[in-house]
Amino acid sequence: MTHDVHIIGGGLAGSEAAWQLAEAGLTVRLSEMRGGGDTTPAHDSDRLAEMVCSNSFRSDDANSNAVGLLHQEMRRLGSLIMRCADQHRVPAGSALAVDRELFAQSVTDAVASHPNIEVVRERIDALPESGMTIVATGPLTGTALADSIAAATGKHALAFFDAIAPIVHKDSIDFDVAWFQSRWDKGDGKDYINCPMDKAQYEAFIQALNEGEKTEFKEWEKDTPYFEGCMPIEVMAERGVDTLRHGPMKPVGLDDPRTGRWPYAVVQLRQDNALGTLWNMVGFQTKLKYGAQTEIFRMIPGLEKAEFARLGGIHRNSFIRSPELLDNELRLKSMPHIRFAGQITGCEGYLESAAVGLMTARFAAAEAKGETFVAPPVETAFGALLGHITGGAEADTYQPMNINFGLMPPIEGKMKKANRRLKYTERARAAFFNWSERQGVSIKALEPA
Repeated sequence: MTHDVHIIGGGLAGSEAAWQLAEAGLTVRLSEMRGGGDTTPAHDSDRLAEMVCSNSFRSDDANSNAVGLLHQEMRRLGSLIMRCADQHRVPAGSALAVDRELFAQSVTDAVASHPNIEVVRERIDALPESGMTIVATGPLTGTALADSIAAATGKHALAFFDAIAPIVHKDSIDFDVAWFQSRWDKGDGKDYINCPMDKAQYEAFIQALNEGEKTEFKEWEKDTPYFEGCMPIEVMAERGVDTLRHGPMKPVGLDDPRTGRWPYAVVQLRQDNALGTLWNMVGFQTKLKYGAQTEIFRMIPGLEKAEFARLGGIHRNSFIRSPELLDNELRLKSMPHIRFAGQITGCEGYLESAAVGLMTARFAAAEAKGETFVAPPVETAFGALLGHITGGAEADTYQPMNINFGLMPPIEGKMKKANRRLKYTERARAAFFNWSERQGVSIKALEPA
């Protein structure tokens, strides 16, 4: 099949971009190296859109959370990623979490069966010299292609470490100690497994984290910064004894049924598959060595006999200096036939990656058809995210960023935080609808079926 657009990378961004282009009537060649004899340090399969670090798309609250707002905007624009996520969601309180295997398989099936998409299992080692191209190779871009990108940009790629949390078999958890409850009883009220700690248990756990044997970095990796939103549990522990109690181990809103009170600290686990047999340790991404993980995490009350379906890990993520290198349509300024999408642009998170893939495809489709596509305004979640990537951030200090209200123009006046969040989302929805009418963009259902 001849193609109008070549997409390199079949992660969430590349899959979403391919779908959007195909639905717009353009033909796509989607090159994915997994399944063609190559793999990455983090992936387990050759499915498209495989989620490697977590099974969560985070908050689905479109009224008071910027992440949930982006969910809503993506659904309105016919996102394949959101459609498949809604089809394979698992209980997670007010968050949108999925059975990651069923989710990835549904994306793979949809993309591979589309008549306008050809999925080719091949590794691309250099940027194409011509032809409309979208690079969506993600944070684990192959060495040869990364060198080609560096040569084209004249800049060294920035990098940071990203860590993976362990997954526990549910039948190995002691429910004489652990219990089901969502914080503040959100969602179905019982979407998380909670393992409580008293003060002595917590302090011993922190000491073990600090003393546990960690993965040693190679010399060239030692100065690579962590992304603050995915900080290894033991790195947080090093920042102070109470850091985790005010972070992923905060006990507020959780009543231990044995005492009727909040515990001193708590470890939460989130359902990771539709069967409910696998549970992800929330916020427990780690660079501890495997032996240390098993020993230390079995100190957690309720996990003394835990069996791990997957232990935590760490990998190096790379991204480009997008505010300096890309124009406002995500084209590489030095090679405008090439666009970038997903985490390689410096957005952070599965959701944001797919969102940038969607927008990159919309820009490319309009260009291919000789039309004009204007990005949503900065008051929207999409517009705020794109604005940050393409010039809103300082290039010299550019770091990966999740969507958040801080990327949008501020709401003036004094008010409670909850009211301010509602103001942000109300303004964003109005701006999104006004934009869609001006652009003639088709708006689909606001909520999942």
